[in-house]
Amino acid sequence: MQSKVLLIYTGGTIGMNRNPLTGALEPFDFEHLLQNVPEFKQFDTEIATYQFQPPIDSSDMSPRLWTELSHVIADNYHLYDGFVVLHGTDTMAFTASALSYMLENLTKPVIFTGSQLPIGQLRTDGKENLITSIEIAAAKDEQGRALVPEVGIYFNSRLLRGNRTTKQSADEFNAFESFNYPHLVDAGVNITYHRERILQPQWDKPLTPHFRLDNNVIIFSLFPGIREDLIRHIIHTPNLKAIVMRTFGSGNAPQSPWLLQALREGCRHGKVIVNISQCMQGRVEMGRYDTGFRLQEAGVISGRDSTVESAVTKLMFLQSHYDDPDQVRYWMNRSIRGEITV
Repeated sequence: MQSKVLLIYTGGTIGMNRNPLTGALEPFDFEHLLQNVPEFKQFDTEIATYQFQPPIDSSDMSPRLWTELSHVIADNYHLYDGFVVLHGTDTMAFTASALSYMLENLTKPVIFTGSQLPIGQLRTDGKENLITSIEIAAAKDEQGRALVPEVGIYFNSRLLRGNRTTKQSADEFNAFESFNYPHLVDAGVNITYHRERILQPQWDKPLTPHFRLDNNVIIFSLFPGIREDLIRHIIHTPNLKAIVMRTFGSGNAPQSPWLLQALREGCRHGKVIVNISQCMQGRVEMGRYDTGFRLQEAGVISGRDSTVESAVTKLMFLQSHYDDPDQVRYWMNRSIRGEITV
C-alpha cells in the first residue's frame, strides 16, 4: 500500500529566493519550491502539502507557532503515514524539541529538515535533505509500522533525535549534531536504520497531543566577572518560573557567596534552576567537583546531558502542566521523550 506523507512548509532558507534588487534572501511561493524538485514525480509515495501563510523566518518562531504546528499534525494524523516539516535552521532544534514534548506517544515520523542554501541554487543541499526526509517519513517495517516513530532532524545524510540536537554551524552543510546521542539513521548509498536507538511507542495507544506551553523561563550563561546585581535582577523577575543556567565544564560555577545565596533564594521562592553545561558534549555531574556540589546544596538541579534547546522547551511543557515546582523538578530529572540519559 502506498505511503502518504504530509509536507509542511513553515519557511526557512530552503524555500527562499534571492531578490535581484537587494541581493537579500526572501520567501517565495511554495509551488516554486516544488517545481525545483522534479524528483518528486519518481516517488512511490503520495505527497500532500501544507503551507504556513506567510512563511516564517525561523528567528520569528514562537510557542504560539509551535502550537499551530502541533495542531496541523494532530488534525491530519489519521490521514498520513508521516510528516516532513521544512523549517529554518536557526531555531529548528528548539522547534523539534518542543514538538517532541507536545506530541506524546508519537507512532509516526515527524522529520524536520531544511537547507543552508535555497533549493533553487545550483549547489543546494536542500534537494537531498528533502528527498531523503520524505523517504524516512514513509518508511515502514515488516509489520507496517513506522521505522522512525519520533521527532527527528534530518540534515547532511543523517537523522538525529530532535530533542538531542543543536545547530553547530552557520556555514557548513553538516549544520546539526546530536553530541550526546548517536544518529538514528545514516544515509549513504543505502539508508541504515539503527533500530536499537529509536524510541518505541505504545503502538496500541493513540497519539496524545498537547497544545499548551508556559514560556516563563530564561536562559543565562555564567562567565568570569558576571555581576551580582544582574543575576539577582534575573532571579527575582516577577512571574519567572524557571532558569536554564549554563555553567562551566561538568556543571561548575564560581564559588562567590553572593551567587550561591542568590540561587538558594531563587529555589526557595519556587524557581526551578536547571544546570546545563556550556560544553556541547558531555554531561553535568554536580557531585564531581565541590563547585558543582555547592550548586546542588543551593537547590539547583542537574540538566544531565540535555541540550539547552531541549531543557528550555521541556520546562515550557512541564510548567504548563504542573503548578508545583517540585513536580517540574521531578520530571526534569527523568527522560520522557529520550531527551536525557538517566
